[in-house]
Amino acid sequence: MFSTLGSDAMTRRATIHDVAAAAGVSVATVSKAVNGRYGVSAETVVRVLDAVKTLGYESSLVASSMRSRRTGVIGVLVADIEPFSAEILKGVGGALSGTGYDLLAYTGARRDGEGWERRSLSRLSGTLIDAAIIVTPTVVTVSGEVPIVAIDPHTGRGDLPTVESDSYTGAQQAVHHLAQLGHRRIGFIAGRPDLRSAVARASGYRAGLAAAGLPFDPALVGVGRYEQDVAREAAEAMLSLDDPPTAVFAANDLSALSIIEVAVARGLRVPDDLSVVGFDDVPEAARAQPALTTVRQPMKRLGAEAVRMVLALLAGETLPETHIELATRLVARGTTAPPRSR
Repeated sequence: MFSTLGSDAMTRRATIHDVAAAAGVSVATVSKAVNGRYGVSAETVVRVLDAVKTLGYESSLVASSMRSRRTGVIGVLVADIEPFSAEILKGVGGALSGTGYDLLAYTGARRDGEGWERRSLSRLSGTLIDAAIIVTPTVVTVSGEVPIVAIDPHTGRGDLPTVESDSYTGAQQAVHHLAQLGHRRIGFIAGRPDLRSAVARASGYRAGLAAAGLPFDPALVGVGRYEQDVAREAAEAMLSLDDPPTAVFAANDLSALSIIEVAVARGLRVPDDLSVVGFDDVPEAARAQPALTTVRQPMKRLGAEAVRMVLALLAGETLPETHIELATRLVARGTTAPPRSR
């Protein structure tokens, strides 16, 4: 990432000139980067701070003062900028309004793969951000130099404060809605198995079937991982069955919209031939034709609650609760109807 210095620079105390040479920037740029001044790109700041750590320059008076000050920035780490994370970011931005803190959205998932949160926090913590909100993490435990709150957390017993929606009850609401319409073969396209939300929605689906007196059929379950392409493949397999479902519940809206695309391509009419329910209520759900019936989770409030927890931690307060679960509700629109008799 930066050039290699001679052995003399590595054996004596590093200077700001050494950092500048290693990072390939001017001394003035190093000064701006370590002191958090404007006019330096985020990429350059990361390169300079990498050089600072490698050369041990963080022991200097300049870097010590840098660690002790506040940046005035809350980082939101997301796997990707997609409809769900975009709504979370809106909630975070609204909650930060008037607090004096700025919002930094950051993603390193595509570059670093699983465990991207650790690498991203290493780049940002204590130098670019004062606290972090991690959305749909890929790991159970993440440590950092700053307060961290997770939204839609990973499975397992992590020790981070978390905010999530009641996915279990939301899935039950979806199945209950379809059963009330008269559907008896209700399929399910599951989400990411490493996320607590996906596990809860799968459990809620089965509980909803049991409450309606309907048997569980493994052939009516596919895995979409919250990804559209994967959900399309699962939908193709499910709708190709000799006895396909008359309705499908998807673990997120993007998967539900993919199911509808597959159904239409196969000559099926939604909702006449196939009812579809999603989960999230992203803006695309209401704009779809027909508008998507879905389980609404309060995505902006998820972001706002995470901000409230982070600000409390920054103030040195003890959180009254470290796990917050928000209610969901079904929003019936145009993609669900009673099944046609076969």
